Amino acid sequence: MTTLHLDAEALYADLLARVRPLVRHDDSAASALVGIWSGGAWLAERLQHDLGLAGAHGVISSTLHRDDFGSRGLAATTDATALPFEIDGRHILLIDDVLYTGRTTRAVINELFDFGRPASVTLAVLVDRGGRELPIEPAVSAARVVLPATQRLALTRDGSGRFDFEIENL
Repeated sequence: MTTLHLDAEALYADLLARVRPLVRHDDSAASALVGIWSGGAWLAERLQHDLGLAGAHGVISSTLHRDDFGSRGLAATTDATALPFEIDGRHILLIDDVLYTGRTTRAVINELFDFGRPASVTLAVLVDRGGRELPIEPAVSAARVVLPATQRLALTRDGSGRFDFEIENL
């Protein structure tokens, strides 16, 4: 049996370096960071600060556009979408912690377009674990790993904001 050891902080540093050149600073079409609830939102918050970007990052939820909404229903959580900037004409850097099937990404892109028409959407993820069921690929990923479908990779954050990973058996 193989044990997977991922250094989330080292991967974050790599993600920061890879995202930096993607950020557009021109006022007419500036970039905006939007993190997918919840791990992606944590990453977007920290990236916003570490990149020195003015304003607030956005947070987006997949809840209302999931293709399994009928079986999952509406969860009683605080994962509401909050986009504190105009979407129309913006270059959106969509940030997520772990990309797997692509279904969450598809759902949040649908949610994003409910708020306007961005100039572009670029996906950056901390970890790409393969297993895609939809034709969605990140422009940037800090790592690519393979896990059995019976396991879930989850980003965690401690009280000081440091990242780590947990592997959960389903």
